[in-house]
Amino acid sequence: MSFLADRYQQLSDDVAQQDLFSEFTVADYYVIKSLIFSKITLEKEEYSLYKRLFNMMYKELVKPDLYIYLYQTEDRLLENIKKRGRDYEQNIEASYLSQIQQGYADFIRSQQDLKIKVIDVTDLDFVNNQEDYLKVLEQITSAI
Repeated sequence: MSFLADRYQQLSDDVAQQDLFSEFTVADYYVIKSLIFSKITLEKEEYSLYKRLFNMMYKELVKPDLYIYLYQTEDRLLENIKKRGRDYEQNIEASYLSQIQQGYADFIRSQQDLKIKVIDVTDLDFVNNQEDYLKVLEQITSAI
């Protein structure tokens, strides 16, 4: 619960300090992530309480103009985890990633008031390949 409160405070502070002269803000995190992960990791009763608190806080947050979900298959995610080499991630299983993917899919399907762009980056390397980067950028700009 403290994580939820901390993240809510951080997002509220970020919005309050937003530069009035900037046209947009880019963030690599959206608060819904915490709800998706909590559904998988918390016991049913804990999740129920977490979700009630989340829903109260979520109503108060500014929603993004565009939510971009970069989709990758579980196999590709596992490859990236191995490449990254973080010890605490090395035992993550494909079944866990599948649950996370399903959580995001459920969230995306349930949204009616949020503009969402899903980009399949499974076969792209937009970090190291300029052409792939431009493909992703084009999909984002066409969705704006």
